[in-house]
Amino acid sequence: MKTFDVPSFYRSPIISRVKAKRKIQDPRKQDFSPSVLHFNKVSFHLARHFGFCYGVENAIEKSYNALKENIGKRIYLLSQMIHNPAVNDDLTKNGIAFLQDTDGQQLISFESLTAEDIVIIPAFGTTLEIENRLKSIGCDIQTYNTTCPFVEKVWNRSGKLGSQGHTIIIHGKAEHEETRATFSRSAANSPSLVIKDIEEAIYLGKIISGDLEEANFYSFFEGKYTANFNPKVDLARIGVVNQTTMLASETESITAYIRSVMIEKYGLENIKNHMADTRDTLCYATNDNQTATLSLMEKTHDLAIVVGGYNSSNTTHLVEILETKFPTYFIKDESEIISKNEIHSFNIHQKFVEQRPSFLPNLPHVNIAITSGASCPDRLVDEVIQRILTLCEEDKSIEDALLDL
Repeated sequence: MKTFDVPSFYRSPIISRVKAKRKIQDPRKQDFSPSVLHFNKVSFHLARHFGFCYGVENAIEKSYNALKENIGKRIYLLSQMIHNPAVNDDLTKNGIAFLQDTDGQQLISFESLTAEDIVIIPAFGTTLEIENRLKSIGCDIQTYNTTCPFVEKVWNRSGKLGSQGHTIIIHGKAEHEETRATFSRSAANSPSLVIKDIEEAIYLGKIISGDLEEANFYSFFEGKYTANFNPKVDLARIGVVNQTTMLASETESITAYIRSVMIEKYGLENIKNHMADTRDTLCYATNDNQTATLSLMEKTHDLAIVVGGYNSSNTTHLVEILETKFPTYFIKDESEIISKNEIHSFNIHQKFVEQRPSFLPNLPHVNIAITSGASCPDRLVDEVIQRILTLCEEDKSIEDALLDL
């Protein structure tokens, strides 16, 4: 696996040693059980896999290389490099400006760009329309294109499926940058549709089976399908791909459900003519992080903490998993931990940061499950651990806890 030159700002003295030890103990990454840092008053049960993935580290390395190699030039990011405020704040402090926000709203006009400017494409990629616009200006968008290779893998698979006459169904959030980029590329080759979850898949299944009139398709999926989409024709041959930050298990459930509908309609003996096998489009890092989070749930903990950006899709799904069993707190960094009795946590359902009391339970020993999103620097997890140790007035040193791993 390639190693990346990521600034020391992102590294950590605690988590880096935990991960290094696990790499020696489990080089093939087959053990998903958590690592445990035992202290006298608190224990941290760290997910086997969390934090920066290949695509994120690649994006960060290229962004800082752009700064070092283009002194005096204007350097822009098309939108947020990744969904983490600490990362994006550090990039802007170092001189990179954002052209758009995460919703695609313009912050700096493309008309102000020149061929001398450097534009960095973020890890999520971008649409063909924006890419062609930037190329027409003459901006260099290839040298520092940080599109994740696993996102590009989904694009390539979509292109191949389209060339074989499949309609592309994208499991994703229609407003997310990655899904917009994937939709743009699949739409260039084939009819395409975005569905958000299993409930929408079930609704689509009723359209395919004929239980609902085709007219319902256009109202229910408004704004999520390509021009001239014809449900009768375009839902006869399907391939399902995903936004790489979605729950892998839900992508699999959606695919399995639609496949069952197609078998009911066309027969098992004909299924290969109507449904493509697209299991190879799932992102290994997202899958590993989610599997490791599920392993955290195999034992009882007093609470769980998820660290990451509040607009991070993959981080939100980790919260969804953990909150089914534990009191779960979603925080961007240690500054959200106010005291033992108060924490500010992002509510993923109502989309706001809420004040939650009774954070650390009054117990002789507290067990905390902890993980972070793929765009979260390990340093931030370090700082959360250190903050809690201070609040608990822990008398065992971090060094001793690391030696006991």
